[in-house]
Amino acid sequence: MAVIFQTNKKTGITYAYQNEPFWDKEKQQSRAKRTLIGKVDPVTGEIIPTRSYKKKPAPASSEVKPGPIPMTQVRRIFYGAGYLLDQIGKQTGVYADLKAIFPEHYKQILSIA
Repeated sequence: MAVIFQTNKKTGITYAYQNEPFWDKEKQQSRAKRTLIGKVDPVTGEIIPTRSYKKKPAPASSEVKPGPIPMTQVRRIFYGAGYLLDQIGKQTGVYADLKAIFPEHYKQILSIA
């Protein structure tokens, strides 16, 4: 969300708007929803909020969300598809069965699968 400043040509007062762009599916173009935040003080440059903007309560967080869990060890290892299939074969028992039936060619059969 961005804050946009717009000056009224008649009065010379600068207003601050909260801009929320979105995509209009019907017209296939971007649109923007602007909400008035308040006037800009010409001397200090601060935004003086309007009454409706002041009344909006801050969203109260009723649920306590857990914080991030610190990681003690970060490790990233790259393996190919062959390693993955070997591990699946060992866990499912296919590896041991092929080794028992085809003791000389079980590795070639696994590499083809």
